[in-house]
Amino acid sequence: MTEEPQDYHYGVIRRALGIIDAAGPGLTLGALAQALGMSEAHFQRVFSAWVGVSPKRYQQYLALGAARAMLEARAGVQEAAAAAGLSGAGRLHDLTLRWEAMRPGEIARRGEGVTLRAGTFPSPFGPMVAVATGHGIAGLAFASETGAEAALADLAARWPAARIVPDAPAVAPFVADIFAPRPRVALHLIGAPFQIKVWEALLAIPSGEVTTYGAIAARIGAPRAVRAVGTAVGRNPVSFLIPCHRALRGTGALGGYHWGLPVKRAMLAWEAARADALAEG
Repeated sequence: MTEEPQDYHYGVIRRALGIIDAAGPGLTLGALAQALGMSEAHFQRVFSAWVGVSPKRYQQYLALGAARAMLEARAGVQEAAAAAGLSGAGRLHDLTLRWEAMRPGEIARRGEGVTLRAGTFPSPFGPMVAVATGHGIAGLAFASETGAEAALADLAARWPAARIVPDAPAVAPFVADIFAPRPRVALHLIGAPFQIKVWEALLAIPSGEVTTYGAIAARIGAPRAVRAVGTAVGRNPVSFLIPCHRALRGTGALGGYHWGLPVKRAMLAWEAARADALAEG
């Protein structure tokens, strides 16, 4: 039997989201599989390959209210861990970070003299576009909603004077471990000092948990700068690795996501299900 590609798995999840939303909580596993044109056995195999839990259980994570429930159930635990200096420590150690705060002259040069190598790769969330310097990943985008060409153009526009070279083999070693349970990934990021503070706060949110823009603002010592925090979150150049998808509105609503809300919702569900599966294992 030929192994199905990750893009196929995500396509099933993407379709399942709409069906679950339209049908509501009474939808049965058999009815969901039938609506997708799949047998229950095939459906079970796709879900298990995608995240490691049964589709019946996974429906709970895909539900529209799942992010709000995560926020209500886990926020207190996360805040206590943060106060103890524990939240996200493993994440920070697993990523090799090279931060560079931009000076005004560097902003004005807009990446002049920088060479970025680019490639498109499969991921659990559809096609993934990555650009990298010789030191690590400098940009990461998910293209299921926009298309790979538009996603690459978006990343390139952040450094309009940089040289972009198609070279997937050169980028491949940097992306190989992104979705491992404890990824070891090199990042090479350049941002304004305020942006870097926000990105560091995002890194402190453990996988399988969420927080709010307001909590991030408080964490970096700027509790009134919620709007500026939201802007900085939206400018995160490496989606998923710096987990901007874990930031929600204070109401628990998903808010926006640069690469499409279906991708954000799938990421949150995938991480929550995997975290629970690993905890039980």
